[in-house]
Formats: sequence, C-alpha cells, structure tokens
Amino acid sequence: MSQQTAEGVSAGNINNTIKGIIILISSTLFFAGQDAITKSLVENLPVMQIIFFRFFFFAIFAIIFAARRIGIRNAFRSHTPGLQILRGVLIVSEISLFAWCLHFMGLAEVHAIFASFPLVITMLVPILGEQVGWRRWLAVGCGFIGTLIIIQPTGDEFNYYTVIVMICVFMFAVYNLLTRKVSQHDHFETSLIYFGVVGCIMASLAIPFFWQPLNTSQLIWLLIISVLGIVSHLLLIKALQLAPAVILQPFNYFVLVWAIAIGYFVYGEILDIARLLGATLVVLSGIYIARREYIAARKTPPR
Repeated sequence: MSQQTAEGVSAGNINNTIKGIIILISSTLFFAGQDAITKSLVENLPVMQIIFFRFFFFAIFAIIFAARRIGIRNAFRSHTPGLQILRGVLIVSEISLFAWCLHFMGLAEVHAIFASFPLVITMLVPILGEQVGWRRWLAVGCGFIGTLIIIQPTGDEFNYYTVIVMICVFMFAVYNLLTRKVSQHDHFETSLIYFGVVGCIMASLAIPFFWQPLNTSQLIWLLIISVLGIVSHLLLIKALQLAPAVILQPFNYFVLVWAIAIGYFVYGEILDIARLLGATLVVLSGIYIARREYIAARKTPPR
C-alpha cells in the first residue's frame, strides 16, 4: 500500500469517526427529548399506557428492520432465548420505573443519577470473567461519591424516589451485561427484535388495567415520542457503524447535557452547585473508565 493510499484510509477513518460522534450526540438529543415529553405525559396518563405505545411502535420498527437485514425467521432464531427474554423483561421494567420517577423528580436530576450506570457495569463485569484494574475501581469509587452528592441521602431535601432511580441504574447495567453476553451468540437484529417484541408483550399484559381514553393532543405526543425512540435508535446504529463503541461511549453523556438544558428551559429546573459538581464527578469517572477500557481493548490480542 502506498503512503498516499494509507493516508487516504487514515483520513477516511477519522472522518467516519467524527461523523459517528456527531450522529451519536444527535441521538442523545432525541433520547433526552423523548424523556422530556414523557415527563409531561405522566402528569395525566398512566405510565404503562405510555410504555405500551413506545414499545408497540418500536416492535414494528424492529421487525421491519430485522426483516430487511437478515429475515424474520433468522432474527427470531436465538441461541440464548432465555437471556433475550430476560433482557426484554428487564428493559421494559426499567423504562417503566424511570418514567414513573419523572413524575416526582426533575428531568436533570434523574439523568444526573442515571449517569452512574457505567460505574455499576464496571462493578458487575467480573461476573462475566473480565478483570477490572485498580484504576477503574478507584474511578468507580469517585463516581459513586459524586452520585451520593447528587442524592444527598443525609440532607433535609432527600427524595426517596432517588432510590428507585438507583434501582433503574442497576437494572439497566444488568441489561447491558446481558446484551454483551447474547451478542457473542446472536445477531444484533435478534437482540433488537427481542427488545421490541418482548417489551411490547410485557406492556400489553399490563395495559388492560391502566388504559384510559386519549384526547387528540395526547395521542399526537405519544406518536411523537414513539418516533423519537425509533429515530434515536437508528442514529445510534448508524453511529456504531461509523465508529468503534469504545470511542463513542464517553459521548453518551451528552444526554445529561441535553437533560439539564431542557430541564432548565422547559421545566424551570435548576441543579444546585453541589449536584452539578456531583454530576461532573460521575461523568469524569465514567469517561476515565471508558478510556481505560479502550486502552485494555487495544492491548488485547485478536483471537
């Protein structure tokens, strides 16, 4: 390969990585927007009704997407069906609890706490046989100090719903580990279709107990958040096609930036200095962990 060709490939990789980062940041804006609208909807609608709409339309999207990529039959053929179903049950439960907490807490505060989920993942990866070095354990400790600053468990303003958010964090971390596990055996499309279909079935089982009539405005907003969820996942998929996940991971924290901005301009939420500092500590710890994982991945010899 000539020097000119090598430079062209390198420049192309850099351009793709930059495009992937921009697309990922765009997806985090859509995710934050989805949660912001959900916060408004939970004021007047049952959480499970909102979740049903989100997963119903996402299931349709997942089926169409998988059918075009590998075919429906191949998409549903999983080598780990039990884990795939467990993933679906976990994610619909986590999203439901997350939406419920938005009714009692600020958008920015919920996302500030939720930003700690990479720390929980790092704590749990030894279960999969992966080693965690002392530097990452130190970052986990610093990150959880930041989480405690946000929650303020000994303060007069302690909100008990923060405990529910931490349960969501743990559930989402386990979901991510299960996703990592099944990805070793199943197609990406298989994981996507199980995510949508199992979530839709779970929400369908609950919806008869919570359904209430919808007005035109509510129906429109439910359709909007469903579209936002689909678009955000499409952008995420495209970003992962353009750039490695280990490089993209730190930019997922932009969802917190958007949540703080939307919370301020739409809901008049203001995080105090202590919580902002706590959130900053959580994010910096997560970024450091991502960097250490990137370094470890580069040192791992290819199989």
